[in-house]
Amino acid sequence: MYKAATCTAILANPPYTTPTSPPLHINLSINMGLIVDGEVLPWDQGRNFADHIKDHGIIQLLNIWTTSKDRQNFPFKWGEEIECMIIAFDDKEKNAKLALCQEELLPKLKGYVSASGGQSRTMPSFQSEYGRYMIESTPGVPYEEDLSDLLTVETNMRQRRTLIRKLASKPNHVPLTLTVYPRVGVSDVFTEPHRVLSTDDKSMFLPEKAVTSIDPKYKAIADGIDSRRGHKPMIHLPVFRDSNTPRPFKDPTVPSDDTDLLPEHILLDAVSFGPGCCCLQVTMQAADIDQARILYDSLIPIAPLMLALTAASPAYKGFLSDVDCRWDMLSQCIDDRTQEEKRQRIPARWSHVRWYLTEEGVKYNDIEMVYCESTYGRLKEAGMDDILAKHFANLYIRDPLVVYPQRLDQDDEKSNEHFESIQSSVWQTLRFKPPTPSSKDMGWRVEFRSMEVQLTDFENAAFAVFVVLLSRALLKFSGVKWGLPISKVGENMRRAQERDAARLQKFWFNSGKEDEEMTLDEIINGKGNEFEGLMVIVRRYLDSLGDELVAKERSEIELYLDLVSRKARGALKTAATWIRDFVRSHPEYKHDSVITREINYDMLKAIDAMEKGEAENSAGLLPSHYSSRRTSNSK
Repeated sequence: MYKAATCTAILANPPYTTPTSPPLHINLSINMGLIVDGEVLPWDQGRNFADHIKDHGIIQLLNIWTTSKDRQNFPFKWGEEIECMIIAFDDKEKNAKLALCQEELLPKLKGYVSASGGQSRTMPSFQSEYGRYMIESTPGVPYEEDLSDLLTVETNMRQRRTLIRKLASKPNHVPLTLTVYPRVGVSDVFTEPHRVLSTDDKSMFLPEKAVTSIDPKYKAIADGIDSRRGHKPMIHLPVFRDSNTPRPFKDPTVPSDDTDLLPEHILLDAVSFGPGCCCLQVTMQAADIDQARILYDSLIPIAPLMLALTAASPAYKGFLSDVDCRWDMLSQCIDDRTQEEKRQRIPARWSHVRWYLTEEGVKYNDIEMVYCESTYGRLKEAGMDDILAKHFANLYIRDPLVVYPQRLDQDDEKSNEHFESIQSSVWQTLRFKPPTPSSKDMGWRVEFRSMEVQLTDFENAAFAVFVVLLSRALLKFSGVKWGLPISKVGENMRRAQERDAARLQKFWFNSGKEDEEMTLDEIINGKGNEFEGLMVIVRRYLDSLGDELVAKERSEIELYLDLVSRKARGALKTAATWIRDFVRSHPEYKHDSVITREINYDMLKAIDAMEKGEAENSAGLLPSHYSSRRTSNSK
């Protein structure tokens, strides 16, 4: 089921002299990882401290585990995280471009929050993200256990969108929750200000240095990834074949003599194509470590299903692709493995979960688990159980990508920064998050990471609320179990990304009797007498609350559940299907798989109007009540 891999030490060059630097900003919240502002070492220098960081990261983890493994009765709290892109609309040229404005906009947002009294239930948090055109936002404080908090999620999301729009540098700068910008990397103008390839860029298409955030950690991540693997990424995405798509299709943006090009595929060749995408994540706090492990295991088979339901990325580099999700593309972009590590079957940093954490779940661990043998030995010696020790030792088969020279020497009883430098650079469908040593009020948490961000706040709120209610239901009804072999979870991840998977694909699922292939409609809405469906379980949980949930609150929650149910049934389109249909129905489209400047402009304008409730018809993406409800709620 698993094998050990000895951690490889990196030989140190002459010691690096620690410079004097300004104070650092450190932010640790319920739904965020570690955020540190400060100087970052280049990869060729930072790698010399990998052993130091990993060694002290293990010490920090053990200190946290020792002091928090027996803590109990933490209240259920949760948070969500949304990333958005800032789009610059040029109405004269009919061009919707990526606005490279993060360094101007983010200080304004942070200043507004600070001037308003700081983060609170009514004042959110804003952070940088990988792309210079991206902003990440979260609620200012976690949502509470009270179900009435579920009804504040959409309002909270909309408040963040409104603040970004209000404080944007220019009136034509608009925040859109797009998973992928459809024309990133085209030869045409696609950024504002316009940027072209420089001599420092390795990509044939993307001015990577110009579109990456000025936050130094993101450049360090990109440089570290390329340096470790020894070359830039080469990702081939199958093109969507339409009636006039050339046969054979050869990516016209690639020189004809390029031997790396695969026919019938779109070529991407830069790290930034991946983390320059946006997503929706949910983090939940459990009562104790045991409940967190149960929650983690229960959500492993759910992650691929939610990826398919939220599919929102069918377009890349100005072409329609034949996939609906970014997951595997992103995984390849940030895959920093050496050839030797691939031979050892070490998984990519961005992947699906490969290891259950409970005694009951271990039987589903049917693929190899590669872990750092020395780390495993230290954790076991300290008293950590075998299952959890292997989980954390798996993280330590990787090197840290970001090294802050000012933070190398820490008090390991009070800090978790070295542990987080490893943990937060492994991006799986779920993340098992220990408390921070600085907070006695924080419990063990589970981060749900597979969803693609949706085009409207209503949809994002609906999917976040559904994940939270499903999680609370399975924790209350301890008999609800749907463990699935990891190999079948991986197969579901592959199927989830195929075109129109939410409507056409079948997924492996444990209905309580055996593993069987079921449609999303059957898994979510039920399969007759064979399986009641996840939605029935959620509604049974709501019914069990009795007077805790008043009729008005229940009716509002039902709007969210109905959206998820109809998406699973195929009665409403996924964002990916909506985008593909919009392109194909545009009068300028030549049925050649190409997304022109004007098509992209009209589509992004339509998305903005639709989100604001100004569009009369969502073309099958949203329920009929959306526009009137959206307009009413904005008053």
